[in-house]
Amino acid sequence: MENNTIQSVLQEHRTFKPSAEFSQNSRFPDPASIEALYKHASTDHTGFWAELANTQINWHKPFTKTLDDTQAPYYEWFNDGELNVSYNCLDRHLETQGDKTAIIFEGEQGDTQHISYRTLYERVCQFANGLKDLGVVSGDRVVLYMPMIPEAVVAMQACARIGAIHSVVFGGFSAESLRDRIEDADAKIVITADGGHRGGKVVPLKEATDKALSMGCDCIEHSIVFTRTKHDINMQSGRDILWDDVIKDKATTCEPTWVNSEHPLFLLYTSGSTGKPKGIQHSSGGYLLGAITTMQWVFDIQDKDIFWCTADVGWITGHTYVAYGPLACGSTMLMFEGAPTVPDAGRFWKMCEAHKVTIFYTAPTAIRALMKLGDDFPKKYDLSSLRLLGTVGEPINPEAWMWYHTVIGQEKCPIVDTWWQTETGAHMLAPMPSQTSAKPGSCTRALPGIDAIVVDEAGNEITTADQGGYLVVRKPWPSMLRNIWGDAERYNETYWAKFDGKYYLAGDSARKDSDGYFWIMGRIDDVLNVSGHRLGTMEVESALVAHERVAEAAVVGSPHDIKGESIFAYVVLKGDRPSAEDADAITQTLRTWVGEQIGAIAKPDNIRFADNLPKTRSGKIMRRLLRTIAKGDEITSDTSTLENESILLQLQGKE
Repeated sequence: MENNTIQSVLQEHRTFKPSAEFSQNSRFPDPASIEALYKHASTDHTGFWAELANTQINWHKPFTKTLDDTQAPYYEWFNDGELNVSYNCLDRHLETQGDKTAIIFEGEQGDTQHISYRTLYERVCQFANGLKDLGVVSGDRVVLYMPMIPEAVVAMQACARIGAIHSVVFGGFSAESLRDRIEDADAKIVITADGGHRGGKVVPLKEATDKALSMGCDCIEHSIVFTRTKHDINMQSGRDILWDDVIKDKATTCEPTWVNSEHPLFLLYTSGSTGKPKGIQHSSGGYLLGAITTMQWVFDIQDKDIFWCTADVGWITGHTYVAYGPLACGSTMLMFEGAPTVPDAGRFWKMCEAHKVTIFYTAPTAIRALMKLGDDFPKKYDLSSLRLLGTVGEPINPEAWMWYHTVIGQEKCPIVDTWWQTETGAHMLAPMPSQTSAKPGSCTRALPGIDAIVVDEAGNEITTADQGGYLVVRKPWPSMLRNIWGDAERYNETYWAKFDGKYYLAGDSARKDSDGYFWIMGRIDDVLNVSGHRLGTMEVESALVAHERVAEAAVVGSPHDIKGESIFAYVVLKGDRPSAEDADAITQTLRTWVGEQIGAIAKPDNIRFADNLPKTRSGKIMRRLLRTIAKGDEITSDTSTLENESILLQLQGKE
């Protein structure tokens, strides 16, 4: 019988306890307080979430029903309650901390702003009034295509304030991608800027918006343009309106539109392995609750913290942990417009020093890229303000975790390795940093109220330690996606059908170790089937990066006549790319190394060296391109979101 479980070949036994000082000064200074949360959640799932919703959210009309599962898997939470998300992020803080800084902004060119809660409230109200004057009403869709500037958050909050449904399109996406998302959402308004600063260049957002609108988008009535870069742009009379003209003479107060808890707050499009992008639909009440609770549990957010999540608002991380979570908690957050290596690789660390950042949350790809450039850059700066570090976006390999811990955290900061998705809305698997002992590369335990397990192909829970399978969630949770916009059948087929609606299917493979800690092994469609052995790509990548000469690695499968699949590795070395003469020797060294680390079955059959991996501007590795190259096929898919398209020639061996 074929073995459909996934083998774990990665062995990591180091553990790191939070310091007594951190624990004593945290929200949860003793283990009993956290265990009480877990116990309440396990014994009364809906009661647990109801209590949190009542204590953490200001309701205009209190809810009386917590979970409605009568139309499962189209779950609803608090569906007879009414609230406004913008009110919960802004208005409720004005009386007690209106003068507190809500947003610290730093542009790539060094310009800075400090925006108080009162000022942010007034800007949001002005823009909300401007949208209403343009005919935007509750339920209308508004697309944002913006740089990473405070006005992006203002626009998102303004939409929430009047009940409009926003859909943020990442500023690195092409005009074609923007058009597709505008048309799928049937949006009335698009909000953009003349451009943004990124990597020392101007990103021409208005030009891309114009191109998108020229290819269709008949639904768009107006294009609102914020002036950021001040380069020459074309303005189409009757359609295009400058941001300043939208807010001119508008009142700085705007009564919030009270909406049902299930009213869609936003759509966020995520690419599927096949077909058009999926418009992930999130609710208002349940999503807000997930953002608030995870800010408290995972980030231990406190009044004096300066919180910096480096994600762009074009991604779910930038929604939950930039635009909504920090503001709902009354925190001060930092926003940064540019690239982490401009003017040099010390930019992040210089900003941490300058703004006294206490919590820093970024992607493993950024950590590895900065690690590759050496310790000298972070050592130039005083990072003593940092008290908590976090990672998001993909599993972090143990050696990058250790660099983050020792060089950036100076061995005193807990690291919260967070697993979650666009679809989950908020953290699902993550440490509670004051009490959880961390293991490099593990996202540790499911959070309170999250019933996650690992199952085999038949849907049976895997109880054997370190045996991989499908990561699933057994019970609904408030911040979960509600649907795919306009495609309920696809929602059901993608996330629920495989196990007949019993479980939410995350699409990731995972294992649990003997301590019950989760280890993400990669996407299910990234599992390698080598001579009948199913291996997770992440574990092979971690083994490669553990070698002292390797900065980054990405592993994909390539068709093989005998093995079924062979292992194809793309490797970025510390230092220069090797010459053709040296490449063979280094290849053999790395193959031997992987064999020693995790076994001969995991040795890469092919290793190709490059200066970088193909990444989006957010740092996500575009593995579909790597699979295409490994197969020897021509690249026909969209590559416009890449930070550096020229790297593809190198990866193809054409340079």
